[in-house]
Amino acid sequence: MPDVVAYHGVPVLVCDAAGVTIADVQDALDHLIGAAFACAEVVAVPSARLDDRFFDLSTGLAGAILQKFANYRLRLVVLGDIGHHLSASSALPDLVREANRGRDIWFVPDLDALADRLAPNGARRSSG
Repeated sequence: MPDVVAYHGVPVLVCDAAGVTIADVQDALDHLIGAAFACAEVVAVPSARLDDRFFDLSTGLAGAILQKFANYRLRLVVLGDIGHHLSASSALPDLVREANRGRDIWFVPDLDALADRLAPNGARRSSG
């Protein structure tokens, strides 16, 4: 079971890197959104848990999963180094840059960076 921790008063569901791979929208609903719905505002999932198709925007998987998070009013944070995905895509760097400017979807290197982003007057450092 994932842990719920609070960073600056914001409950975050921190998913284990060894968990089920999120390969489709149903996986996201079952293993991320369902687990977080009653207890967290933010779901932090290690990038290794996301199927490679998530990072290939042409598949539509990222868009579908991000839409589910929006529908359930949950924020998604992708944790870890996604450099190899960024270098393989022309569109993904733009998505990451735009997402990190907002407040609902972030790509950050680690939990410390997430805690910084959630701090009051949050560190507006771009992590992607």
